[in-house]
Amino acid sequence: MAIFGKNGFIRKQEIAFAKRLLVWKYENSGAALPDDAALSAHAEKVVDEAHIIAKRSGNNVAEILKNLVNKKI
Repeated sequence: MAIFGKNGFIRKQEIAFAKRLLVWKYENSGAALPDDAALSAHAEKVVDEAHIIAKRSGNNVAEILKNLVNKKI
């Protein structure tokens, strides 16, 4: 199993983390939780965006994910 890359272990963990953050944000805002496929797609998009920002700024991907999730909903 690859560790890095589009289908690597770390990427999957980042997507799972983003998904948990999105679920938490939806629950706290009182909004209806979308279906699992939409939530996964949203999490993948957030992770992709976080990597682009991290590459430009050199910041921590986890912190960027938290900030992006807070802005998205």
